[in-house]
Amino acid sequence: MTSVPFLHQLMTLPAVIHALLSPDGRWVAFMWYRIHENIDVFLVPADGTQPPVALTHTKEATSLVSWTPDSKAVIVSEDHDGDELERLFRVDLAQPLVMQPLTVDRPPFFLRGGELHPNGRWLFYGANYDFSREETIEPCWIHRHDLQTGEIVTLARPEQPDFAFIDLNKQGTHLIYSRRERHPAGRQFYLLDVEGKEDRKILDFGDSVKVFARWLPDGENIVFTSEATGQGPQEHVSLGVYRVADGQVRWLVDDPMRSLEGFWASPDGLVVVDEVVRANHAATCLDPQTGGERRFLYMQGNLLPIGRAADGWWVGLYYAANAPVELVRFPQDAMSTGDLVSLTHVWQHTQLRSQQLATAEDFTWHSVDGLEMHGWLYRAQPAAKRAIIYIHGGPTSHSENRLNSQIQYFVRRGFNVLDVNYRGSTGYGLKFRQSIKEDGWGGREQQDIATGAQALIERGLAEAGKVGVTGTSYGGYSSWYLITHFPPELIAASAPICGMTDLVVDYQTTRPDLRPYSEEMIGGRPDQVPERYFERSPINFVQDIRGKLLIVQGALDPNVSPENVRQVREKLAQYNIPYELLVFDDEGHGILKPANQEKLYPALADFFEWAMID
Repeated sequence: MTSVPFLHQLMTLPAVIHALLSPDGRWVAFMWYRIHENIDVFLVPADGTQPPVALTHTKEATSLVSWTPDSKAVIVSEDHDGDELERLFRVDLAQPLVMQPLTVDRPPFFLRGGELHPNGRWLFYGANYDFSREETIEPCWIHRHDLQTGEIVTLARPEQPDFAFIDLNKQGTHLIYSRRERHPAGRQFYLLDVEGKEDRKILDFGDSVKVFARWLPDGENIVFTSEATGQGPQEHVSLGVYRVADGQVRWLVDDPMRSLEGFWASPDGLVVVDEVVRANHAATCLDPQTGGERRFLYMQGNLLPIGRAADGWWVGLYYAANAPVELVRFPQDAMSTGDLVSLTHVWQHTQLRSQQLATAEDFTWHSVDGLEMHGWLYRAQPAAKRAIIYIHGGPTSHSENRLNSQIQYFVRRGFNVLDVNYRGSTGYGLKFRQSIKEDGWGGREQQDIATGAQALIERGLAEAGKVGVTGTSYGGYSSWYLITHFPPELIAASAPICGMTDLVVDYQTTRPDLRPYSEEMIGGRPDQVPERYFERSPINFVQDIRGKLLIVQGALDPNVSPENVRQVREKLAQYNIPYELLVFDDEGHGILKPANQEKLYPALADFFEWAMID
């Protein structure tokens, strides 16, 4: 067998991104990364009797949106080179690779969701667009699109922008959808009749309390999580069921000792509860009728069930730092990874073996205020005295024991890597996640990262002047912040990728449905807290940069717009601060195409090597 360079093997190592079990429990549709030149949607029978087949194959990243109610087709979406102006398509299982357009190409709006009615004619989605006036608006309205006549009826008109979630019940009589009308930190859910006759709030536990909800398969009950139960603020997330017939709420999990991060319904009506403890998944199976709950046994790595198939076996995702995400099937009483049966057979697609990939070690340290921090350490072999801190985006997200090709490449190039979970990350409970809002962006969460760099130096994993930082989105913002606020002895080099530089510019140029998130995290709009926006924007401190800087940007990014880079470059020139620039013309928010990553990763490693030369 011909030897293939390690980087190219990483760039062709397949990984499942997202998967949905069909309503009848017989099929799994999933997004597969690095099988084709971009992300595509694939199909595999849940019983594993056939190998996966491609439902789509285009040069664009294709996302799985939903199943049709009859389990005979999926709804998928595509944009153009990451511009996030998505178009919806239908792909029938009987006609793979035939993408039937449902909505317009290159729309002048951002589209959310895509649910097909049982009549096969009505398509429901959200969009920041007024179709009657043919003009873009700030809020995300809920629309019913008649695929036969082309008529688009607006069913709900929220007044404030929101990254809306919509879900259609099994019978096709009602939708539920989210609103964020009263406070940027809150989220309520509404019940909407598909004829547009009824639109009422059903789940509201406070102006600044977040609720998230989904229909159960019976189409009559709604399962939801809430950051409060109606008795005031709490430091944990609770899980309940709402009965549409009488509006009764029944709490299923309300335990301050548990760290719930998500849930989803299996086609048979059971609920998978995703509990995350120190960034490790510990899922349970819950019966919403009886309240009975059963834990899936812990095994090395992460096992994340998505539902129980028609044959009684469970289907889920399994992954670890040295095992790419793949689809597996397993019995309820699975005891170890040996009980997992692969549906995607990832190791057949590569010469790589798990022994060639670095494992993730728990790494803890204390921040400036004594709060314990946790992250994942990847050690270079042979032992190295230089390190890169990888900073995840979000910030409402977390890094976990999961294969990251960028980190694996850095390790192979001789860098220790610390993947940090700073305050504000998920996976450590609600209190830890909310703590970032005490200071707002650019507060103590940046000290969490900086003290991680200091811990690497103190433990002999890096020398002073040989720690670099990089990350995408909020990780890019943090990379900007750290290089402008800390000396090169601690932060020697920074490579921000699609990171905010001026929080005011970012607020003004980002997608309208993302602005409430900035308001929540920073404590208001730029006109309400201008001093905070100024003092937390790295662009105002570029004159203090003493370390090395590489700026990476996607030219089509609608989230953290290229205007951030244009303005910071003017400031850098004003103060004669040297930097390198790498722009990808065919990328949006993040550098995601494998061919582009094969260029980016060596450029990053070369930059850090150069920046850390004595």
